[in-house]
Amino acid sequence: MNYTSEVKDGILMLKLSGDLIAITSSLDLSVLIDDTIEDNLKLCAIDISEIKFINSSGLGYLITLLTKFRNKGGELFLISPSEQVKKLLIIAKLNSIFNIAANQEEAIQKLSKVII
Repeated sequence: MNYTSEVKDGILMLKLSGDLIAITSSLDLSVLIDDTIEDNLKLCAIDISEIKFINSSGLGYLITLLTKFRNKGGELFLISPSEQVKKLLIIAKLNSIFNIAANQEEAIQKLSKVII
């Protein structure tokens, strides 16, 4: 898995690509997330439109990220999941846990309304 990151309007914007299959491939991202939260940035949007495959470990990793932000009073949105990932979120009943936005603009708009 590869990722890019930037802070936009007080929101950590991540774009993931490739396969999200193991936490070990995401250690650098975990450090970035932890540092971001320590710096009191509590809003995050993750563009997963370029995730080709995700397994249970990948889903567990996304849940871990969501939990980290919510435990600090923040929020996380997933942006533009593929049809395959949407189906997986529904099957795993995670579509009711994650906030999902169609695009980056929608995620920013909704996150800007979150009171932290």
